[in-house]
This record gives sequence, structure tokens and C-alpha cells, in this order.
Amino acid sequence: MRVYVSADMEGITGLVDADDVQPGGRDYERGRSMMAEDVNAAVRGALAAGAHEILVNDAHGPMRNLRPDDLHPRARLVRGKPKQMIMLEGLTGEFDAMVCVGYHARAGAPGVLSHSFMGHEIEDIWLDGRPVGEIGLAHATAAALGVPVVALTGDDAACAEMTEWDPSVAAVPVKYAHDRFAAELRPAGEARTAIEAAVAAALVPAPPRPAPSAAEATLTVRWQSTTAPTTLLGLPGVTAENGRTIRATGRLPSLYRQFGVWMRVAASLTGQAPYC
Repeated sequence: MRVYVSADMEGITGLVDADDVQPGGRDYERGRSMMAEDVNAAVRGALAAGAHEILVNDAHGPMRNLRPDDLHPRARLVRGKPKQMIMLEGLTGEFDAMVCVGYHARAGAPGVLSHSFMGHEIEDIWLDGRPVGEIGLAHATAAALGVPVVALTGDDAACAEMTEWDPSVAAVPVKYAHDRFAAELRPAGEARTAIEAAVAAALVPAPPRPAPSAAEATLTVRWQSTTAPTTLLGLPGVTAENGRTIRATGRLPSLYRQFGVWMRVAASLTGQAPYC
């Protein structure tokens, strides 16, 4: 069994504020350790279920948050940027399952550190007309490759978002949002035990694989200002819905990869790197 782990940071046990998840923040170094512990709990669960290969993608911000020596020795790590597939770098149809660790709710949702990829640039995202954030877009991309998402960890808002998208995914809440920068925290040991158990149970028996899809999808993004969308209209296949909203149609995962280009262009124009 080959298991892919996409690890974000805002939904990690104990973390509630930008100082917990941004390099230079007063609690960032502690946040990195907490992130490693949640990821390692998922790795242990996958190993208990019989996984023989586990690939972890550091999917948050600078994508250098996980220190290699903190990671479980049985897992391989994709670290650094840029990455063509951003939060899903290294994911292929050869994997048997995907686990999302430390994910957060989409922009505008009442969840801890909620946003969609670029917190000060992207206002809303839709996939085929359906509101979507990092969770739904990751799930749809994995499904197009024929890889089932089997478990997700994060706050209760992220778990609810995942369950709404796909109720078969084991959602593990590690904190309960009181506001965007406040939460009731699940005890760390209890949260990691729950992550390990949920991942192990989700992988036994082997999860059914969705049929890979070549169907086209339409991705629509509304930006906070006109700066990025006006420039992005110069890319082939990108059309305008209005001054702040653009769309493109294509097949996943290529459409997801194209969205990564949009963010890199936006970052070069605004100075704000993709946050994820």
C-alpha cells in the first residue's frame, strides 16, 4: 500500500494564530514541532494498516516547515518550493490513498485561520459552480487521479467542510473554532491518538478507488482586487466573468497545476506569497 500525506499547518493541534504558523512568529518553532507530531501520528496509522511506502508533502506557506529529522523515519518528505502541484506535489495515480493533515476551512468560513490559498488575494473559489477551498480542490484532484482521500485532520469547521464534500472521509477534529483566531483545543495526546486510529481504520480494508476521470471542470476564482485577474487574462484559456473574477476550463490535475501558475503570477504582482 502506498499512502500520500498532504500536510498543511493551520489545522494542526494547538495552533490558532498567525504567530503559530508563519516563519518569524513568536510561536512558529513550537508550531513546527506540533505539525510534525500530527503528521507522525498519521504515518503511524498508515504503517499500522500495512502501508509500505508513505510520501509526505509539506504543503504550507514556505513548504519548509517540517524539519526532516522530526519526521517519522519510515516516511519520505517533499520539501521546499516552487512546486508545480503546490499542496499535492508528488501525488500520482500510483498511490492507494491520500491523507490530509492540518487542513483548514475555506475563505469566509467560520474556522480557525480560514482562507483559500492566498489569504489577502483570493476571496472565493468555485469548482463547477460549487464553492470550494483547499479541501475540496485537493479532493477533486486526487479523485481525478483515481486516488481516494481517506482521512482529514483539522478544526471542526474543516472537518465539516470535508464531510459535506465527501461523507466517507474520516474527519478528525483536533480543535473547535470559537473564532478565526481562537479555538477550544483537544488535548495533544488525545488528538494524536485519534489521528493514528482514524488513519489506520480508514485504510483497512483497502479503500475503494474512484475511477480516474478525464472529464473537464471549470475553475472560477474571485480576487480581492483587479490586479491579478487583469494580468492573468493574458494566459491562454483564461476568461473574465467580471473585473475581479476569472475562470478556466480543463482536466484535473492539469487545471490544479494551472491554478498554481495563477498564484505564482499573483504573488509576483502583489508581493504576497501563496499562504496555503
